Amino acid sequence: MQDIAAQLNAWHASGRSFAVATVVAVSGSAPRDPGAALAVDEYGEAIGSVSGGCVESAVYDLCQEAIRTGEPVLERFGYSDEDAFAVGLTCGGVLDVFVQPVVPGTDLAVDTAITYTASGTPVALARIVSGPDALLGAAVAVTADTHHGSLSPAGSATPGPTTLSLERSIVAEARAMLDAGRTGTVVLALDGRPCDPTDQGTVTVLVEAHVPAPRMIVFGAIDFAAAVVRIGKFLGYHVTVCDARPVFATARRFPDADEIVVDWPHRYLDTQHHRIDGRTVLCVLTHDAKFDIPLLERALRLPVGYIGAMGSRRTHRDRNTRLREAGLTDTEIARLRSPIGLDLGARTPEETAVSVAAEIVAHRRGGSCLPLSAGDGPIHHDLTAVAPEPEPEPKPRQRPHAA
Repeated sequence: MQDIAAQLNAWHASGRSFAVATVVAVSGSAPRDPGAALAVDEYGEAIGSVSGGCVESAVYDLCQEAIRTGEPVLERFGYSDEDAFAVGLTCGGVLDVFVQPVVPGTDLAVDTAITYTASGTPVALARIVSGPDALLGAAVAVTADTHHGSLSPAGSATPGPTTLSLERSIVAEARAMLDAGRTGTVVLALDGRPCDPTDQGTVTVLVEAHVPAPRMIVFGAIDFAAAVVRIGKFLGYHVTVCDARPVFATARRFPDADEIVVDWPHRYLDTQHHRIDGRTVLCVLTHDAKFDIPLLERALRLPVGYIGAMGSRRTHRDRNTRLREAGLTDTEIARLRSPIGLDLGARTPEETAVSVAAEIVAHRRGGSCLPLSAGDGPIHHDLTAVAPEPEPEPKPRQRPHAA
């Protein structure tokens, strides 16, 4: 939903009703991850995507139906050799999609989540997507220190003891997933206890963690940096350029950057600890020891997702020697990707930026860096996935589709 938050907020502010279809769970070679969303407003305008095209038309129809009826629905799309022309996933995966109608001003949790997401405020929207009919679609919006909304049944001012216990558990689970920036499903017993997905009397909760865009900090305002900035924005990063030389670190040279900072790299990094996390990418392009060594000495000890540094192999060996002299261990130095990027034979700034971006994506997703044609394993995989999410049992109805 974060990708379409600005448009949803505009619809919401204008009082326009709409429906949001969200990917709840995937298996096999499904094209998009849980949390991917498509929305349709009361006039038929559509934004976003849940499958990259395979089932968009069917999901669009479900959204229009949800707007008409006011009822949420969980639908499963899969693949069947028996009917190759039916609606479904040609890639062979299985996709569970939850469609929820939204009428602005009637659901505090959804209203809050849309507003917070559009403003960049971290929030997790937790919605019951499978379980008793009375709870289906019930939601809470969770921030770091509070939550909005309630699981109270319609017509009840406050939740009963069992519902209150479930609500507390959902809030706790959602807050933990928000802290990790993770979207996925949680299965709980009706009294809030963790349980097995196969147990009777459970609810499946979709938790969507909406956090600000991950950061890419590019150190070194060189010509190659401009291309890296552009591709960083294309990948969805909030991109900062930092260089100690004001003549190079200018908005005119880097019009695509979100921020331009004139400061010594290591000194700037020291001020950013509160704004970096495990998704942060640091690209060190200065290949000048007086900038690189103080910066990398600090960067390699921070919990960031990726650190790459430009330079020749000779520069890399010399840099490693200097870092050891500065007290870094071999384990810390091993985190450094240098020379930065994958071996694509790149020469131009644009080709080099593609090389850098490819390594960042491969590192984040656990890619092999081999041509897809060289193997027969899954095309879509994620290094951060600890275990497959449990598949929810679709309720209140399930109309199987085949492709």
